[in-house]
Amino acid sequence: MRAITFDWGGVFTVGTFDGNATSRMSAAYGVPLEQVRASYFKFVKHLEVGEWTLEHFWDVMQEETGMKADYLEFETLYLGSIRENTAMYDFFPTIPREFRVGLLSNNYPVLHEVLQADPRWSRFDAMVFSNLIGVKKPDPVSFHKLSEAVGVPPEKSIFVDDVEENLVAARALGFSTILYDALEHDRFLRELEAWMAQGE
Repeated sequence: MRAITFDWGGVFTVGTFDGNATSRMSAAYGVPLEQVRASYFKFVKHLEVGEWTLEHFWDVMQEETGMKADYLEFETLYLGSIRENTAMYDFFPTIPREFRVGLLSNNYPVLHEVLQADPRWSRFDAMVFSNLIGVKKPDPVSFHKLSEAVGVPPEKSIFVDDVEENLVAARALGFSTILYDALEHDRFLRELEAWMAQGE
């Protein structure tokens, strides 16, 4: 048994979720984008490792930036910031059944629940989210958690991510890797097909 494993943001999305979310917050609440992003990226790490709830994060963001909205309004805007990568969603269900499929994502409370509930994600055998395990990529612990969840050792796995730092960490543990770029989706398909063929 071998495993094909993925990141989420920048792989299943076009661009980063954070970039789109902060742009939408700036436009909706009339606060300069630079100010929103400075605050957002200062505090988002607390979401990524599950230290804060999304509601507390919004309370802190409002106090820091002067943005004002009730929590449910913010949550709707925040969750609506996903820009899906259609090419990846079209490819995903075609992965042959002889491969285990896993996800390792630096993710956030509430958002990860939306992803888990997506019926298109039923092909995943395991999903590992940083906010649930308390550690995020590129920490080696996160990759160990992925291997445990998928049930396949790194040496028989490939990891797909849009961030080279994460791939360096994965390779150090024995994973094969692919650096993903939505503008080069065909290259990704070729590289993955070549890796899959190695076991034939």
